[in-house]
Amino acid sequence: MFAVIRTGGKQYKVAKDDVISVEKLLGEPGDTVELGDVLMIGEDGKAPTVGTPLIEKAAVFAEVVNQAKGDKIIVFKKQRRQGYRRKRGHRQDLTYLKVLEVSPTGTKPKAAAKKAAPKKADADNTAKPAAKKAAAAPAAKDDAPAKEKAAPKKKAAPKKEAAADTKPAAKKPAAKKKAPAKKAEKE
Repeated sequence: MFAVIRTGGKQYKVAKDDVISVEKLLGEPGDTVELGDVLMIGEDGKAPTVGTPLIEKAAVFAEVVNQAKGDKIIVFKKQRRQGYRRKRGHRQDLTYLKVLEVSPTGTKPKAAAKKAAPKKADADNTAKPAAKKAAAAPAAKDDAPAKEKAAPKKKAAPKKEAAADTKPAAKKPAAKKKAPAKKAEKE
């Protein structure tokens, strides 16, 4: 089964397990994205279903593989004989998507739902050790002021002595001498 989708002002023909690059979409690598602008759905041996302009309830589900920038393009403008030239570069932000499922009814794939649930559990597990570290950190900070109070602070050395320790300023190179002007010979 394939579908023609619209995203970022462009149309793409996609099928299951295709990897496509589209203009930037929100999402981190591993997130599931629903693309709802489905223009056409087709199957082998059957007539394609064409939307007017979209197919109701149809959706394509894809996983964000990577967020990256495209190749650099050069934009060069010139008006001849006017002294007008402008050179600019541009790199488009792209999102690489792997198509998980083309759904004519808009139901989410089961694999995407399973992947989303463990990520939430992982987030909870990472939050707990961070909380433990945060709880341990204030105890360490409380010990540090006690040590500082026990040892008296040393006074800083006067600035004049500090200046004597530094290296002397580098000498400036000698100025170049100008060559004498040539005298014109009279004949």
